[in-house]
Amino acid sequence: MRHNKSFNHLSRKKAHRDALLANMTISLIMHKRIFTTLAKAKALRVYAEPLINRAKTDSTPNRRLVFAHLQNKEAVTELFREVAQKIADRNGGYTRILKTGNRLGDNAKMCFIELVDYNENMLNDKPAKKGAGRTRRSRRSASKPAAEATAPAAAQEATEAKAE
Repeated sequence: MRHNKSFNHLSRKKAHRDALLANMTISLIMHKRIFTTLAKAKALRVYAEPLINRAKTDSTPNRRLVFAHLQNKEAVTELFREVAQKIADRNGGYTRILKTGNRLGDNAKMCFIELVDYNENMLNDKPAKKGAGRTRRSRRSASKPAAEATAPAAAQEATEAKAE
């Protein structure tokens, strides 16, 4: 029985799965965004985020531990230099999964997985807070200040025109 076992084996043996996830993590670190199936992306998130979290403290033991998983010097250097600088103030959630639909050949669910701090479009588009621009006002109180606000502005414009 498989009660309470939520680990996705991805239809691979352990050595094959570890190699797959290590290679995908290297690609994610180097390219900042990869296109894959949803099941692999969810498994990759569980594998990659602890390694990215280790990169916050640049020490020899952390470098050795990450290198033991990835076996790629360039990826480890990129992770500890570039990526660690961007994620230094983030407390987790270093990756984002964006679903893109189903693949034509086998109808597999496809998605992008990306490093959160490297998507400039998402960083610029901050969602507005719900109801931030709206306040409740009665009709009577709203009309008086508006009329008073326009009258001094009109008087000021008239005095500026006379001065010129």
